[in-house]
Parts: sequence; C-alpha cells; structure tokens
Amino acid sequence: MDVTTDAAAPWLIVGLGNPGPEYAGNRHNVGFMVADLLADRVGGRFKRAGKAQAQVIEGRIGPAGPANRRVILAKPMSYMNLSGGPVNALRDFYKVPVAHVVAIHDELDIDYGTLRLKLGGGDNGHNGLKSMTKAFGSEYHRVRFGIGRPPGRMPVADFVLKDFSSVERKELDYFVDRAADAVECLVIEGLERAQSTYNS
Repeated sequence: MDVTTDAAAPWLIVGLGNPGPEYAGNRHNVGFMVADLLADRVGGRFKRAGKAQAQVIEGRIGPAGPANRRVILAKPMSYMNLSGGPVNALRDFYKVPVAHVVAIHDELDIDYGTLRLKLGGGDNGHNGLKSMTKAFGSEYHRVRFGIGRPPGRMPVADFVLKDFSSVERKELDYFVDRAADAVECLVIEGLERAQSTYNS
C-alpha cells in the first residue's frame, strides 16, 4: 500500500458524481459541483483525459513559493460505482501517491452542508468510495459533504439521485464554496489544519 507523501508529488483531487445533464443537480453529484468551482478558481476547463475515462484540468493552487501545489482536478466519466478505474488510471499516469488523492463526495450520515475531512477509513456504503478503495486501497483523503438522511421511508438510492430541494439550494452555493476552500486548505496546509478549520 502506497502511503508515501512526497511533498513534490502532485495532488489528484477527484469530484465524485454521475456524468450527464440528468444527474447534474443531484445530491450524489455534489463532488462534481465542488470540482467545477475549483476548476473556475484554477482558471481551466475540463478536458477528456487520454485513455482514462475522466475529465481533467491540470493547474496549481496556493501562494507562490513552497506552499504552491501542483494539482490535477478530475471528474470520472464512468458512473459512480465504477469510479475506481478512471481514478486509478489517472493516479498511475500522473504518478500520484495514494495519500495525495482527495475524494470529494456526498455523505448521508452528516447533516446537510456539514463538512468532515479525514484520511482513510471505510466507505460507509458509498459506491464511489467502494470502487476507489477496491482499485488502490483506502489510504486516500476524503472531503465528506453532508447531505443528511432521506425523509420518511424514501429509499436511499432515490434520495441521492434527486436534486437538492429548493430550501437546500438557497445555501448550496455557500456550502460548495466552503467545501472548495476546505480542499485547498487540505492540500496547502495539511489535514490537521483543514480539520480544525472546516470540520464542524
């Protein structure tokens, strides 16, 4: 298992979601939303990545000097439950250590808009994480974006594949912005600093 953290190695920041306009506003696609905002900040546009089934942008984040980091932003273009293959292909191509992979994903067991950052751990039933862990192990970073539990007896699968509610959308831009800030803090200043600032 590769858990080395070469400071000069690039970071692979992966927003998890499903491709296609019909999924764009789904709760399950909040990882794509954060990746899109990070792309705006980097000043690039997503392009298809060679043989990998993903869209990527290469860029840098952070201030000039030692804290500046080379990053690859990625959105797998497989469906969520097949994310591991494209992510691992990118990881191999760009020579990214597992510990420099960051997955941004929706999390049912956290209240809406709440963030939790962690390194390693289980997948908690999340098919995107399950696929990534199967592909290259569990010792990657996660930025978990809370979406809360479905109301009543609504099946989880239906809940995550529905768009955010009109009430939720009023604050969605703010929460996505905060999640993008958390990703940048993680990459530039490290996990402990990002946790103390953004875990709530």
